[in-house]
Amino acid sequence: MFDRIRAAWRTFWNSTAASAPVEQAHPFGVPSHVLASFANISNFDIAPGITFQPAEPFPGTLPDNMALDAALPAGADQIAAYALASVTHEGLGFLGYPYLAELSQRAEYRHVASIWAEHCTRKWIALSGDKEKVAKLEREMKRLEVRALFQEAVEKECFFGRVHIHMDFGDWDQRDEQATPLVLDAVKVNPKRPLKRADLIEPAWCYPGPYSAQNPLAPDFYRPSAWYVSGTTVHASRLLTMVGRPMPNLLKPAYAFGGVSLTQLCKPYIDNWLRARQSVSDLMHSFSVMVLKTDLDQRLPLPINDPGSLGRRLDLFNKTRDNRGTFVVDKDTEDFTNISAPIAGLDKLQAQALEQISSVSGIPLVILLGITPSGLNASSEGEIRTFYDRIKGYQEKVMGPAVESLLKVLQLSLFGEIDEDIGFEFASLWEMSDADKAAIRKSDAEADSTYVNTGAVSPEEVRQRLNDEDGGLYTGRLTGPAPEPEDEDEEDAGSLAFGGGE
Repeated sequence: MFDRIRAAWRTFWNSTAASAPVEQAHPFGVPSHVLASFANISNFDIAPGITFQPAEPFPGTLPDNMALDAALPAGADQIAAYALASVTHEGLGFLGYPYLAELSQRAEYRHVASIWAEHCTRKWIALSGDKEKVAKLEREMKRLEVRALFQEAVEKECFFGRVHIHMDFGDWDQRDEQATPLVLDAVKVNPKRPLKRADLIEPAWCYPGPYSAQNPLAPDFYRPSAWYVSGTTVHASRLLTMVGRPMPNLLKPAYAFGGVSLTQLCKPYIDNWLRARQSVSDLMHSFSVMVLKTDLDQRLPLPINDPGSLGRRLDLFNKTRDNRGTFVVDKDTEDFTNISAPIAGLDKLQAQALEQISSVSGIPLVILLGITPSGLNASSEGEIRTFYDRIKGYQEKVMGPAVESLLKVLQLSLFGEIDEDIGFEFASLWEMSDADKAAIRKSDAEADSTYVNTGAVSPEEVRQRLNDEDGGLYTGRLTGPAPEPEDEDEEDAGSLAFGGGE
């Protein structure tokens, strides 16, 4: 099989070198002859094209008169066939947006996605730069509900692997305008034509448009230059696209140019947990079995309605069975026993199946399930710090570009220009305890005293630092010049005058 795959690769590269470059391709399907030619490279009963094929759009997503036909460029049929064979061999594939939407109803999947979304936006961002402009930007972001929008966007990205935020300037129904690039310039966006709203678009209603599939050196190589949204062609610059876990180029068409969702990554572990939970429940429901040892040769021939028949006897026992009931047996020919399955340790097995979800989701047990570590000096501080670092990385990689683009659009909408001095950073989720803060303040005070005494800094500079310190005890409360330190000789003289000395 792998010899055939390598041959397919060689055919692809040879055809690519011999054919003219084709810069644009639509992810509209795989030619039928490709599937037929590669139908025998796998021992699976399922055809490769069924397991791995470009994701089909929902009805009405593509523009009118656009069919889902074979439109791959020369050479792309070989690369598609190679991907089909490989993914079928591994037994992997895109679950599809309808099924992913169904899984979002389960508490396990929703809990994981909600935790990521809440932590990514819990502290939100801190703007820096001109205070007046920053204040206006914060008010505008509050009006547009940007924080809640990004929280929902992260949650949907965890569900589906891709999500879009559409920026509307009052032209959402103008097809020609939506198809043109959004240039970040005062001519295109200004206070007279500001950003009016920002909406979330789920990937089911947004299908990738043209992209280059021929030359890896092309700027749009496997990067759609436009998207089809409910029959409207929308340029990619008008959509803030968030993909948390991108796929390799070979698999991008199958995932509709989204990434693998956190839901799909967690599914094998959640399936194991659901099976373990149900198995434990079933075992507890029937862990004890009553056994009657009797002479079946004498009881089986009796009619079913005979009071001494085996069926009537067992039915009467089952109907009256409780701790206060009595079952009478013949002491010479019968014996009545109870067989119970051991249930010790089931709680640990079930807990382990549940805790495995934490390993793939990257969420510590104390946050995901509320389970705190046990033992002497046990602490979850390290796991929580690691989780916050992962959140920070996700914010900067996935959310950062979208937030930066949106801030530039908001600046043009409010001021007609982009101030390069205005920036942002995601606020740290880690918070020190009061004891840690007090220790740091004490250390800083000792350092300030040493620097002032040595003449490295002046008391005014220390005072200004305390006044500007973020979250400090004296932030914004110190005005005017710093008081002069009292002279030690005068202090001693005052003490003697009031009888304070000998």
